[in-house]
Amino acid sequence: MDPLDRLAATIRDRRGADPGSSYVASLFAKGRPKIAQKLGEEAVETVIAAMAQPDKIVSEAADLIFHLLVLLADADVTLDDVRAELARREGVSGHTEKAARSA
Repeated sequence: MDPLDRLAATIRDRRGADPGSSYVASLFAKGRPKIAQKLGEEAVETVIAAMAQPDKIVSEAADLIFHLLVLLADADVTLDDVRAELARREGVSGHTEKAARSA
């Protein structure tokens, strides 16, 4: 199994765990607004690393992806759902795809 798939499965498994003993469970217990806030914080930290601390990009990107997976799990969205969307967009100009979403 791919490491991202393993991580996504672990996150789903910990959804109902004790929030006192699982960081993932504590995020789920705080709800989607907190999960989204953490994702935003990690996105900002990744941007900062890209601009000022390139040696930290990998670790910040890992944190960002982790928190994205938590948000996806909270929304009952799987990596396969994301893969399908990316496959649907394959070969379509980014400008065209973006215009289609806002139409």
